[in-house]
Amino acid sequence: MTSVAAPALPWGDVWGQDEAVDTLRSAASDPGALAHAWLVTGPPGSGRSTLAYAFAAALISSGPDDVQAMRQVLAGTHPDLSALRTEGVIITIAQARSLVERSYFSPSTGRYRVIVVEDADRMTERTSNVLLKALEEPPPETIWVLCAPSDADLLPTIRSRVRLLRLREPEVADVASLIRARTGVDEAVAEQAARHAQRHIGMAQRLATDAASRTRRDETLRAVLRVRGIGDVVEVAGSIVQAATDDAKALTAERDEAERASLLRTIGFADGARIPPAVRSQISALEDEQKKRATRSLRDGIDRVLTDLQSLYRDVVLLQLGREDGLINLELLDDLRSLASAWKPQRTLTVLDHIAETRDALEKNVQPTLALESLLVTVVSGRKP
Repeated sequence: MTSVAAPALPWGDVWGQDEAVDTLRSAASDPGALAHAWLVTGPPGSGRSTLAYAFAAALISSGPDDVQAMRQVLAGTHPDLSALRTEGVIITIAQARSLVERSYFSPSTGRYRVIVVEDADRMTERTSNVLLKALEEPPPETIWVLCAPSDADLLPTIRSRVRLLRLREPEVADVASLIRARTGVDEAVAEQAARHAQRHIGMAQRLATDAASRTRRDETLRAVLRVRGIGDVVEVAGSIVQAATDDAKALTAERDEAERASLLRTIGFADGARIPPAVRSQISALEDEQKKRATRSLRDGIDRVLTDLQSLYRDVVLLQLGREDGLINLELLDDLRSLASAWKPQRTLTVLDHIAETRDALEKNVQPTLALESLLVTVVSGRKP
């Protein structure tokens, strides 16, 4: 089992990726081993962004004793760090162009200028093309670090210009140990959270510390297992979208209010005061960004439900193959066994295929309720509508 002991700065928050840390630590200290552009890949929750910022801190700092610079980078405030993270559906061309412009600036105080692009898989083809030349011919003191779930999520032209670093997927027991160390929850809750999150560290921590999230997940899976007809399809699809919407609002509402209040203070108005026309455009721009973030949060919430459903029917396939090791939803074992005996494997595989197609459809702006209704029709009938 991987130890949860934290190494020294800047790698203290990187967990379970010893080989990757060794590779990047060596590259940061040896210019001969340092590629000008890197792609860090790994499943959601594996720590891609955490590792990218630790690498940036090691590159920018003057050495292992330059704690101040490392802390600035890890806090996102160092002038030689440029980061692109989006809470919208995609990374825009304007965002990419701005980042490319900054990539040509010389470092101000650090050894390198480092450009970190989180969720690089959210770039469209046109946006990716904006980065190509900058990745191919960057200034000698600029290092690019892209993060994505898989190298297949990026264009071949991007992949050919970066050095690939794949992160390992942690074991359930490893994630459970980490969650216990971080939160103090008991062993059973930590193990269940790690298993249900499918080793996604952030999601496991949320499940371990939020009983409502655990209950919502259980109720959703049980509701899908009870679907028998079109009436159930409409009801359950609607309840899933409503739950995801409520969850997204809960995650974003407090932040939205804080951002609005902060903006009003910055421009000299108290919250609740009448806003003159001259500054309404700033409020509108903020609201537009918040709406994009809410849309992304809703989609992420529904995608999480689809991931949970994927685990459910994966368990059914394992049981149909005569295996009970590695099951994710042990709490539903009786229901899963019943389904495994009632269905043919081909029907289960059809449902799994449609879950993947539903995920793709949601990324293409298909209305969530309709997409889920279509999926649940497949669950009921065993055939794609």
